[in-house]
Order: sequence, then C-alpha cells, then structure tokens
Amino acid sequence: MSVFTGAAVAIITPFTEDNQVNFEELGRIIDDQIAGGTDAIVICGTTGEASTLTHEEHLEAIAFTCRHVAGRVPVIAGTGSNCTETAIYLSTEAEKSGADALLVVTPYYNKATQNGLIRHFTRIAESVKIPVILYNVPSRTGCNILPKTAVTLAKNVPNIVGIKEASGNISQVADLAAMANGCIDIYSGNDDQIVPLLSLGGKGVISVLSNVAPRQTHDIVAEYLNGNTAESTRLQLELLPLIRELFNEVNPIPVKAGMKMLGYNTGDVRGPLSWIEPEHEAALRKAMVAAGLLAE
Repeated sequence: MSVFTGAAVAIITPFTEDNQVNFEELGRIIDDQIAGGTDAIVICGTTGEASTLTHEEHLEAIAFTCRHVAGRVPVIAGTGSNCTETAIYLSTEAEKSGADALLVVTPYYNKATQNGLIRHFTRIAESVKIPVILYNVPSRTGCNILPKTAVTLAKNVPNIVGIKEASGNISQVADLAAMANGCIDIYSGNDDQIVPLLSLGGKGVISVLSNVAPRQTHDIVAEYLNGNTAESTRLQLELLPLIRELFNEVNPIPVKAGMKMLGYNTGDVRGPLSWIEPEHEAALRKAMVAAGLLAE
C-alpha cells in the first residue's frame, strides 16, 4: 500500500527572529496545508533546511509535526545523512516519534557506489518497521540512484516502497518505471514535471510549490488520477512561470520569501544560504500575483 497518493508538501521550517525553530508558526503552516488539500506532510527535507538543523532541532521538529498532525494526513520524516549510522539514528528516533514513513536522501559528498547505496539504504530500512521512500536528487548530492539499484532495493527490502525522483531525467524515470513494473511507487521531486511523472505511472509529487499553492498542487495530481488529464495538464502549464520563480535561487530561498509574502512568519534562511536578492523577489511576487496568490 502506498504511503500516500497525491501531493505532499516539502514543508519549510520557519525560524524566530533569534533563529530558533518557530514551532507555533510551523503548526499554523501545517494546519493551512491540510486545509488546502495537501495529502501528506514531509518534515525536515531539503526545503525544511534539515542540513542546518541540529540533531535535537531535527528530531524535535519531527516529533512536533507528528503530534500536531495527529493522524490527519501521513507524516513523512526526512532522516537521510551522508553517514549511515547518523541516518539510522535519525530514522529510529523518527519512528519512535510516530512518523508514518521516512524520506531518505542519497548520501551527499561521499559519492557512494551503487553497491554502497544498496548497503546504505538496506541498513537504514532494516533499522525501522515503517516504510521508506528513497530520495534521488543528484544535483544536490553528487550521487544518482540508478533504476536497477532502486528496483533491487524495492524487491529485496520489504519496507522500501517508494522513490522521490528529482534527477530531472525523464528518460531515467521511464527506465525505472519499465524496470520496476509497479514494485516501487514513484513520486515527482520536480514541480515542473508532475504530469510527466504521472504519465509514467507515478503516484504524485513531493512538492515545493505546495507551500504557496497547496490546492493547485493537489489538483494537478487529483485531476490526472481522476482521468481529467487535460485539466491536469492545463494546471501544470499555467503554474510553470511560478514554479520557475520558486527556483530563481537555490531552494528554499525563494519559497521562504513567497511564504513571507503570504503573511507567514518564516524568519530568515540559515547560513550558508542568504535572503533572496531584490530582483528575484520582485520576479517571484509578480509570478505569485499572476497565479492569483497575491493581490497586485
């Protein structure tokens, strides 16, 4: 059974003025996401700035989210690391906190071989009982999960059930879908490729866009899965200018700025990231107005 079908938000982590995790605002954002139709919450992913959270903050954010969501939608905890033992620690603690599933990114910097990836993900998955979704984002990690590797993991490790595909390589995803023949759920990790991934049998998206446009992101997937592919495609194409501006600087810089425009107390981004450049902020605001998210 799939962890979720539809649109999951890769939720931001809001910070206070003194750069601590703003749990009150995180709760508000979670509630608004669920009210907007979001099908699952991904906490402490790339968009959540997990790489600059301490282990204590990371685990506290996961535990808070599980408590606050209280079973309304699945909670998927980002627990990946470039150290297998660290990933196991974060994963087992997330399971104890009540996470419904884990999102585990490829180990960054180390550049593991495919055999290394199989061993890494197998050890993490075997340390918990909850489902694991692999996260393939080679542009950030320098490490690519090849289709054969993903299929090997899905067929040999029972709780490895999905993959967030953010390689941007549609041909690779097509090869994966053909090779897997349904043995692993595929989720788009790129908001500009939701419909293409769905057309290859994907189950949905783990989305940055959903932070600012939860209903529209949900509807792209729902319309497609309900057989209304023309409407799904229309929504996908209509939102492309906004999606482009949400990545006019490295994620999550623009989406945090966009959330602030919507009235959320996002706080700053943590170093080494820096706040969005004025010209990029202006372009993002214009795209949000055009998408009907902001008044002119």
